[in-house]
Amino acid sequence: MKISLGSWAFSFGPYTSHPVSFEDTARRLAKAGYDGIEICGFPPHVTLDKYATAGSRGELVRFLRDLHLGISGYAADFSSVNPVAEGNERRYLDLFRRNVDLCVGIGCPTIRVDTVAAPGSVSIEEYDPSFRRTAVTWNKAAQIAQEAGIRMVWEFEPGFLFNKPSEILRMHQEVGHANFLIMFDTSHAYMCGVVGARQQGAKDILIGGVDEFLTKLQGRIGAIHLIDSDGTLHNDETSTHAPFGEGHVDFDALAPKLLQVPYIDWWTIDMCFWDGAWDLVESSREFVAKLLTRHVAFA
Repeated sequence: MKISLGSWAFSFGPYTSHPVSFEDTARRLAKAGYDGIEICGFPPHVTLDKYATAGSRGELVRFLRDLHLGISGYAADFSSVNPVAEGNERRYLDLFRRNVDLCVGIGCPTIRVDTVAAPGSVSIEEYDPSFRRTAVTWNKAAQIAQEAGIRMVWEFEPGFLFNKPSEILRMHQEVGHANFLIMFDTSHAYMCGVVGARQQGAKDILIGGVDEFLTKLQGRIGAIHLIDSDGTLHNDETSTHAPFGEGHVDFDALAPKLLQVPYIDWWTIDMCFWDGAWDLVESSREFVAKLLTRHVAFA
């Protein structure tokens, strides 16, 4: 198992006004002993505009190769086209195809998506039609990605629509494509499965917590993000990605089961929106490395 870290940790939230460049982020991760980096597709990191040509993408590949860093995934920017809204399918798929082309050009194996729409933004009458519309669009996107050799993963979270455990399972079923998989983020799993944060309508929580959530998603997971959860929301929007050891996630209980998830090469640390994340680069990697050392022999 290889360890990476999401570069958005140093460009979102507290870092918005003073982002760390992608290059400086990569150098820091390489020095800290990471195997790779998960790439932020939002400004000012690796955007479609900034890396629009084969030449610029080749330079990025060489830069990371010189640092001995692999790429675990790409968090593309789909914020301009809501896949939930009626009439957006063509624009969304055009943008999706462009992002998949970038992934191919830099040798990235995985592309991340979300529903863009916030909880509560869709009326009760439009809820099911929006759900089905999203599933149809993502089925077509999954086929585009599959033809390019790129895995498509959906990151569910409290900050976006369709965040109940039952909805996540249903979405996977309704998309109905072998190349559409779920990103299992331990913090989001806690907030969606245990707290039931920002769920529209009746709460849908799991008695068995994150462990039960992982079991329910067996055979559906295509990427893993690790970080703790203290049971709160960041700015009342999405999961607080608390540092390891400062929350409620039992990683020693989860690790053996996470290691059993097939076709996973990377464990990605996600410190999104955490003030002071830059100071936790080394200690976070050490936490995950020790977790692997304790459990990998028994997986």
